[in-house]
Amino acid sequence: MTYAIIETGGKQLRVEPGRFYDIELLAVEPNEKVTIDAVLLVQHDGGINIGQPLVSGATVQGTVMRHLRGRKVLVYKMKPKKKTRKKRGHRQEITRLMIDSITIDGTVLTAPATATAEPAAE
Repeated sequence: MTYAIIETGGKQLRVEPGRFYDIELLAVEPNEKVTIDAVLLVQHDGGINIGQPLVSGATVQGTVMRHLRGRKVLVYKMKPKKKTRKKRGHRQEITRLMIDSITIDGTVLTAPATATAEPAAE
């Protein structure tokens, strides 16, 4: 299993090719390609590349699926005995990103497995 740990939106995520992740809003239109250069760690076939702080030459390519809004978070502030109450809500803007491949120095380590029909053994 190959995976990478990337940094985007001030957070670190463990990503694998062929899966999608919800990250902080990116200023990219849907169905466009995104390249993330902030790769902290890459694991491939038992070998681990750890960055100091970033892995040099490592990139993660992805496709923006869509933009959406997260769940509403309610913030309720109250001071007892003062009749002071404040209720606010917040919804975070999110980008859904499909990870296409992980590369190091131009070498594609993995890409999502394509569905190939293998002949059935009889």
